Amino acid sequence: MTARYVLVVDDEIGIRELLRDILQDEGHQVRLAENAAEARVLRQQERPDLVLLDIWMPDCDGISLLKEWGTSGQLTMPVVMMSGHGTIDTAVEATRIGAFDFLEKPIALQKLLKTVSAALKHGEQLPKSDMSLAYLGKSAVINELRQRLDQVAKLKTALLLIGAEGSGIELCARFLHQQNTPWLELNEYDKLAAAPLDLLEQLSDGLLFIPEVAELSKTEQKGLLLLLGKAEKYGTRVVCGASRALPQLVEEGQFDGVLLQTLSTTTLRVPGLEDHREDIPDLVRAIVTLLVETEEVPYREFDIAALNALRNASWPGNLVQLDSAIRNLMQTSLGEKIALDDVSRVLEQFAPLQQPQLNGAVMASPFNLDQPLREARDDFERIYFGHHMARAGGNMSKVAETVQLERTHLYRKLKQLGMKAKQ
Repeated sequence: MTARYVLVVDDEIGIRELLRDILQDEGHQVRLAENAAEARVLRQQERPDLVLLDIWMPDCDGISLLKEWGTSGQLTMPVVMMSGHGTIDTAVEATRIGAFDFLEKPIALQKLLKTVSAALKHGEQLPKSDMSLAYLGKSAVINELRQRLDQVAKLKTALLLIGAEGSGIELCARFLHQQNTPWLELNEYDKLAAAPLDLLEQLSDGLLFIPEVAELSKTEQKGLLLLLGKAEKYGTRVVCGASRALPQLVEEGQFDGVLLQTLSTTTLRVPGLEDHREDIPDLVRAIVTLLVETEEVPYREFDIAALNALRNASWPGNLVQLDSAIRNLMQTSLGEKIALDDVSRVLEQFAPLQQPQLNGAVMASPFNLDQPLREARDDFERIYFGHHMARAGGNMSKVAETVQLERTHLYRKLKQLGMKAKQ
């Protein structure tokens, strides 16, 4: 049996050490935290397979920490609450927030082992961690977006999400998707022309997401219009994204006016990073957490100067570009902490290339030209593919077509470069 990592959070040293001894005897790896502050640090550095979390602690109670993990997207592991002064109301509240179970102290040995076993088995069934709306931030503009999404979630009408490429339109669509119902991100738009009603049969009571409605051909637009007219009958929610001005496309004869009118019944704007720069440090930490959880890179902390530089930088590619930069930093920085110099190095790589001087002067370059050719080529390819992924909003079919690579070859290349492709 593979050893599991269990994090025990309790302010009483006797209880911490007793639980550690019992769980280690069962073959588990155990780490201890005496308060919420230590638990936050350990959770950020690595995803535990299970957390045993005391409710009553001096710096922050366990319920508040559980809520914090939930709202920040870090509640991706089973959590069992513990308390010597528990009530039914507390247990119900903890379960509602996302706790797996509740143990009352003093904890009987058999009850502990049974609960730990059940929680670990439950953890194996939890979905793989991925970016979610919870990661977008806590700024006023993002909180308002969440409130509006909560409001439209009660409706069954089609929704048009308007925003720049890479701004997080897909995250908003996934926020509206109800658990245990069908989901389809449609990247092969010809299905709208060939058999739109087959999509509704496939997605009964589920959600259909069309990342870029402006890319639809005239025939595909007609298919979507037909699909929208029948969606309610199948209980299917349709969410469309648009990064281009649809009214202008209507004027130019490239987009169906009736379709735009139908989609315009319910619309929301998804802000770009420029509109909520204050969230960038939290976004950086969230991306780092995801990379560590998926075991792509070991944990590294960003120092304050590095976070400030990222917050003040220009991100025309929004989340996709920021994600590429963070992956680059995590994979290529040399120190234990990622510092301002590291950020400056990578941000320079995203700067536009300068034209060579005609008077014989040396051309300025965003690359480190003193490194071997292979490393320099890899740096260029990371920027190149990151640029096209940002422009395509993560649509890998479109990226493959633009860069003229077979899709399987593209995925292989991105994996070689340490970049994450959207599946």
